[in-house]
Amino acid sequence: MAKPLLYDIAESPLHPDLSALTEQLGYERLAFSGQRKALSQLKRRPPQYVVADFFYGYGNNYAGANVSNLDVLLRSLQRFAPEARMVVLADRNELMHVDKLAELFMLHAVVALPADLTDLTAVLTKNTH
Repeated sequence: MAKPLLYDIAESPLHPDLSALTEQLGYERLAFSGQRKALSQLKRRPPQYVVADFFYGYGNNYAGANVSNLDVLLRSLQRFAPEARMVVLADRNELMHVDKLAELFMLHAVVALPADLTDLTAVLTKNTH
């Protein structure tokens, strides 16, 4: 039986090291330092889980078209990995903005940074959306 595939997209210095946790949980982990490389893998290897950092678009280059840095990734997941469970890691100062993203996309869980490994374990073993 194949291991569940987890995309670990670390774009924040607060992003936790998930290598030991994913090994303990029996997941195959593909680590990315940015979304572009993860997006290029979606068609070939759709993940069961995606863990990525959230950054709210404070009226900058998002210009109202996108809520955050995760919009394009989430749209791509809808198309190429619709069953993937999205785990959003957000700085405590940006947590209030994640609701805007959740209005547009199905999120499996939101975890405040710095993340506690106990919380991440619970999120990655939870079976429902």
